[in-house]
Amino acid sequence: MKLKLLTIGEFARAARLTPKALRLYDQLGLLRPVRVDEASGYRYYSPDQFERARLVAWLRRIGMPLARIAQVCDASPAAAAETIVSFLAAEEADLSERRGLAHFLISYLSGREAAMSASAPQLSIRYAAASDTGRQRDRNQDSAYAGSRLLAVADGLGPGGDLASAAVIDALRPLETELTRWQKPAADSTGDLLNALSDAVSAATASLRQTADSDPEFEGSGSTLTAMLWSGSQLALVHIGDSRAYVLRDGGLFQITHDHSVVQSMIDAGRLTPEEASSHPQRSLLMRALAAADMPSPDAATPDLALHDAHAGDRYLLCSDGLTAVVPVATIRQTLGEPGAEPADVVRRLIDLANEAGGPDNIACAVAYVDGAA
Repeated sequence: MKLKLLTIGEFARAARLTPKALRLYDQLGLLRPVRVDEASGYRYYSPDQFERARLVAWLRRIGMPLARIAQVCDASPAAAAETIVSFLAAEEADLSERRGLAHFLISYLSGREAAMSASAPQLSIRYAAASDTGRQRDRNQDSAYAGSRLLAVADGLGPGGDLASAAVIDALRPLETELTRWQKPAADSTGDLLNALSDAVSAATASLRQTADSDPEFEGSGSTLTAMLWSGSQLALVHIGDSRAYVLRDGGLFQITHDHSVVQSMIDAGRLTPEEASSHPQRSLLMRALAAADMPSPDAATPDLALHDAHAGDRYLLCSDGLTAVVPVATIRQTLGEPGAEPADVVRRLIDLANEAGGPDNIACAVAYVDGAA
């Protein structure tokens, strides 16, 4: 018996979706109507499509991006289940990170944070950093820094990008030796780490604007920034733009920053896959950056701040998109985890790999190995 087709309104009510959602699912290829009226453009659906519609709705309720949902819907049941498991693992890791910051804030505000910091194990790091012009640019707008407490990478933007990235790094350098002016007498404080980074970023922005005031040609310049500041077994992370931070732990490589770029926002909304993003014409456009001029909104100049627990054996990589745009993540993981390689060896090898892949952009890398108690 032939099933009666449902109008988009009828199907939406029965599936507990909205017509607007169904139109979006149609545009993205998640749920195509069975028939579209040639004259009116009206969509019609079959009752056989309820199961797929409910699956899409359920996956949206757990927060899965639409591009990922398409993979689930088109996969075999076993592969779909594996995709959901992978998604939940990533979500739980992100939740764990946010839960850690929330617990810190609770302890900090209730006066217990200093005692916690005093009992934390002290770790030491080995480190190296370098930047390179690449093979297709005539000047280097990337800057990198590595020290005993600080790791930082900045990717300059605009006509004065080289000066901007250098100014941003210079604003953070004093954190190596001047952290004590933010600290409580008892011990390094994780709250002080966040305050120190936040103040340093404010100083960097002020430096960019002062330069623009004295040099009109500098207007329109800016920089990304990804930096880590260590104390004991904890590190504070500041991030704005599309440079990245990774940690290699127990053989797995994890990206611990989120790109503030146009294509990443499209990926998050399910309108683009990571594979499509790599060749998208807007892949270099940023949603957030440190800039010499006022940004369209306050959020566009606001960096992410986070706390992480460092473990002995961790290896951290900070890098500009001149590396990640051309070198596969699997190759980065293998290089960062190379047995016997010192941080300087890894930095040089990663830059070489980017250049061997064409070197279309400047490249900046900073690497730190976390050792046992100092």
